[in-house]
Amino acid sequence: MPQAVDVHYHIEGEGPAIFLIHGISASHHTWAGVVKNLKKEFTCISYDLRGHGQSPKATTPYSLDEMVADLEQLREKLGIEKAHVAGHSLGGMIGPAYAKAYPERTLSVGLLSTAAGRTVDDSSKVLAVVEKLETEGIDAILGALVGRWFTDEFAAKSPELIASRLAQVQSNDPAVFATVFRMYAETEMAPWLNQVNTPALVLTGECDGGCNPRLNTFIAEQLPNAKLVILENLKHAIMFEAPDLVSEHLLTFLRENTSA
Repeated sequence: MPQAVDVHYHIEGEGPAIFLIHGISASHHTWAGVVKNLKKEFTCISYDLRGHGQSPKATTPYSLDEMVADLEQLREKLGIEKAHVAGHSLGGMIGPAYAKAYPERTLSVGLLSTAAGRTVDDSSKVLAVVEKLETEGIDAILGALVGRWFTDEFAAKSPELIASRLAQVQSNDPAVFATVFRMYAETEMAPWLNQVNTPALVLTGECDGGCNPRLNTFIAEQLPNAKLVILENLKHAIMFEAPDLVSEHLLTFLRENTSA
């Protein structure tokens, strides 16, 4: 059995519970712009993945099963019987893996800016970034990350936010950053997505190179009960660039899948 850790979490709002899972090198603060819109109707539980933010580091490398175990331990600790789950990027892999393992605990699952059904070329590109990180260090890939995450327009008008996000990346333990990035690169959900019967929202940016509409169309086709949304003119960092738009689609989906 995977060994869970006691993750740091933050709760805002009231109503049905939703667990919010961030991606690589981020923290629960990633969801702040979305939480402000959801908290009037939902109890929003955002948390730091192991090795991130204020959560324990634990021994690397990490596995997807361990990430799922961390979420289940948090749910049990909080005494929540059933909840919605939404994840971004790597979090968008943890969420459906949790829904597959604990369908009786999951009301719905949101897969935001994530990937499945990668071709050999898709995989080689993301693995090349991982290998550069492992051989040359975090600083060597910062430029590539900015280009993958943010649109040029947003980067030009938001230099302070970009600088803050990069500082957050640089503050990561290199071993943690490498293990979660490799997990994201090597996880392939295609073999088991069809086992996730929970209602699912699949949402990504039109211009997200690594988690593009082609891959997300595949995800939606594999899931038995999915809704696909493509956000125009956005890349990977949708919750930084368009939190209100993301919230709008999440709220509509959550309302449709919450019992009265």
